Amino acid sequence: MKTVTTIATLLALAIPAAAQAGNVRVDLSGVHAGGTLYVQLQTRAQFLGAERSAGDRIVAPRAGTLSVDLGEVPPGDYAVTVWHDDNGNQQFDIDPRTGRPLDGLAMTPVAGLRGPPTFDQLKVTIPAAGLAVPLAMHYSR
Repeated sequence: MKTVTTIATLLALAIPAAAQAGNVRVDLSGVHAGGTLYVQLQTRAQFLGAERSAGDRIVAPRAGTLSVDLGEVPPGDYAVTVWHDDNGNQQFDIDPRTGRPLDGLAMTPVAGLRGPPTFDQLKVTIPAAGLAVPLAMHYSR
């Protein structure tokens, strides 16, 4: 009986946490056709690493606008980044002369960056109700 009570208590605690997660959608504009888009949502601890809280990979996107549903995400601070491997070489291409990215990028805010971004520069606070994050793609080629 004690085990059943413990399990019921754990489930009761887990349900409100899941109910607090809100749907996150990334609305992209200015997408170029082809290649692969990588959309990711990362916490401070995950930032610029291989791990992510949510994400999606879109193969051969069409040009124009695109909405990417990242599912339910617990409220908190996240960085939203998009990389478009537009030439499909599976590498993040950088111009060797200028050091500027050649592949498509989207993040908030991209204007004014003069080097790799910090988490605090890109931070978006996701409320319990969820959020739609509008981003514009930027391409150097």
